[in-house]
Amino acid sequence: MRKFVPEFQKKIKSQGLEEFVDIDGQRVHMEITGSGPAFVLMHGWGCTLETVRNVAAVASQTHTVYNIDLPGFGQSPEPEAVWTVEDYARLIDRLMQEEGIVDPVIAGHSFGGRVSIVLGAEGKVKPSALVLIDAAGVKPRRSLKYYLKVYSFKVGKRLALLFLGKKRGGKVVERWRSRRGSADYASSSPRMRAIMSKAVNEDLKHYMPSIKAEQTLLIWGENDTATPLSDGKTMERLIPHAALVTFEGCGHYSFLDNRPLFAAVLGSFLSSLTPNDSEKKQ
Repeated sequence: MRKFVPEFQKKIKSQGLEEFVDIDGQRVHMEITGSGPAFVLMHGWGCTLETVRNVAAVASQTHTVYNIDLPGFGQSPEPEAVWTVEDYARLIDRLMQEEGIVDPVIAGHSFGGRVSIVLGAEGKVKPSALVLIDAAGVKPRRSLKYYLKVYSFKVGKRLALLFLGKKRGGKVVERWRSRRGSADYASSSPRMRAIMSKAVNEDLKHYMPSIKAEQTLLIWGENDTATPLSDGKTMERLIPHAALVTFEGCGHYSFLDNRPLFAAVLGSFLSSLTPNDSEKKQ
């Protein structure tokens, strides 16, 4: 269990601590700020811990924040294999065990929310609370146009490989992927693209009723098009002890679109946690 002398704890609260840890061969970068019970924070796809620093700043007023670069982002190297959401969750669970973290508040934005959901249901380290911010985890409904697009791409891929060969055809296919996919997809490496494809198509609703957290705060931008508000309402219905707060005029990055409101909502939630939820020191 991590213990800090008061002088060192003051340094962490005021300056922050950068740390690299090795978990089963995977190097992970994180920043530690604040003091008090643990608050484990994970960013979304295509982002880094820098993206959610304003979330860390709010939480660090009452908690010790572990702001993590997920593998493949920021200063954490890519996994050596094509990981699933469950693989990311296992890594963070092991990290929390290594760091001696108990009864944490686990928070995640978008893809980080996916990892948080699996941790809340399956992790060995039981969270006291979850904070899901515009979280992914509900498989999107697909239109006929989407399936036609996917089918035409698969046909084109097979023809390119057949007539141009593996090397030339593969390059053509990658150019098609870059043009047809999202900006996040286009900017990712082939391995991270494969991970993203798995993650986007994984429906986590079956995990939600099993989440062990005593409270779950859902924060959602009403104009979110990446993970629409209907996803938040689904999570509120399926996750025990969940409450949904919506931000008018905000999109997928609600914590950036309205920083004062976000700070007020998250700060109030963290301050309201009972001693059993949040005051177990590390």
